[in-house]
Amino acid sequence: MRFNVSYVRRAMRLLSRIMREANKAGQRSDSRRRHRPDSVRGGLGRGSWEEGGYPGDFTGRVRPEYSPRADRRPDPGEIVWAWVPFEEDFGQGKDRPVLLVGRDRGYLLGLMLTSRDRNNAHASDPRYVDIGSGAWDQQGRDSEVKLDRVIRLLPEGVRREGAILGRKEFQVVADRLSHVR
Repeated sequence: MRFNVSYVRRAMRLLSRIMREANKAGQRSDSRRRHRPDSVRGGLGRGSWEEGGYPGDFTGRVRPEYSPRADRRPDPGEIVWAWVPFEEDFGQGKDRPVLLVGRDRGYLLGLMLTSRDRNNAHASDPRYVDIGSGAWDQQGRDSEVKLDRVIRLLPEGVRREGAILGRKEFQVVADRLSHVR
């Protein structure tokens, strides 16, 4: 029995590619499960908007305040992790890092962070400002702050504190925020 060697090589490459893609897909779904906080899996966090009743994003004028304190309570100037409702549907959302920039009555006001690079050599989006990397991202990725959406958070809805943003970086965000809003 004769084998066409080129046919076998192509079949092996195809099989190898299929296995790599299947492995990547499995790793992605595993990592989502692994990094999902226990409070999401085991029930709703007290004070979290997962319970419903999100009053909507803050639309007033933000008065940025830099007052971080190492007291295990969320304060403006800190990056925290909290459940953030999606813009399109406040009934759904996800756990994500948020820079606290001020207060409004009983709420903390925050701006979402992203590791997606929207300001680089090829593109510039004025709705985002670079803040570099820090302890809030375990992978050490650079982050950007989204300026055009101010989220209301209840202090007890914050899952954990990530880091204190430096005063200089906070001031850059505050200055840019006043131009966007």
